[in-house]
Amino acid sequence: MAAQTRALVSAQWLADALCSNLVGPKLRVLDSSWYLPKMKRDPRAEFAQKHIPGASFFDIDDCRDKSSAADHMLPTCGHFSRYAGDLGIGNGTHVVVYDTSDLGSFSAPRVWWMFRLFGHGSVSVLDGGMRSWLAGGHPVTCDDTEPERAEFEATLNPSWVKSYEDVLENIRTGKVQVVDARSAGRFRGTEPEPREDTLPGHIPGAINMPFTSFLDASGKELRAEGLSKLFREAGVDLGQPLWASCGSGVTACHVVLAAHLLGHPGVCVYDGSWSEWFKRASPEHIISEGEGNKCE
Repeated sequence: MAAQTRALVSAQWLADALCSNLVGPKLRVLDSSWYLPKMKRDPRAEFAQKHIPGASFFDIDDCRDKSSAADHMLPTCGHFSRYAGDLGIGNGTHVVVYDTSDLGSFSAPRVWWMFRLFGHGSVSVLDGGMRSWLAGGHPVTCDDTEPERAEFEATLNPSWVKSYEDVLENIRTGKVQVVDARSAGRFRGTEPEPREDTLPGHIPGAINMPFTSFLDASGKELRAEGLSKLFREAGVDLGQPLWASCGSGVTACHVVLAAHLLGHPGVCVYDGSWSEWFKRASPEHIISEGEGNKCE
């Protein structure tokens, strides 16, 4: 399989590409780190202090629909085209995304999915992220390199994005499996949500597969056998339609990536996810085991 079509590349692969001076118009590296406010991390500031040489910063909170009150809802084709082009990415560029999460991967799959959603299949996630890069003894820098602007033409695949109305209709029909990538406690309603205006719980009929379960102890993606076992034990049939959800559409993309690695590239994302569902759904459509569910 050609390198540019791999969903995952290793830290060693990227280090070899750097050593061969391949980073440029044909290969762009993006730090796509994003954190919830309660984590008290500033990914832009962290990027300025330390990043993979030649990398640019992709800001999920900047490349979004700024007319929406919801968190980082998808931008328009035009907005994404401009944003990618400003990062030196053309339609022929291989994009490698990573993040700096201690888990190994947190937000990078969201940006991987965004590129694919907007018609750019030549995109990979750095397996294990910055954690794996540092563990391999590879270099980091604080130098900021301004890429030369490129022309990028996005083409949206709208069938991969699901709305509140789509999910509501699916509760009635039960035709599609819905997987929620949040932690078991948030899903069940026994642990608080990180957003103060949202209580925990889940969409009726949803299946819980915490995104962390797709990662091994080193922060890298489980191999195919391990991923297959996770879906099987959760009762998810990858041969049938599948939609992914989470808190705000970020870690849901771990479900998309895992299914893609198993040869099922069409998993859809409920972009508004739980943060939208909780605000809009009627009480009978909020399933929770929690008592009071106060976010303290």
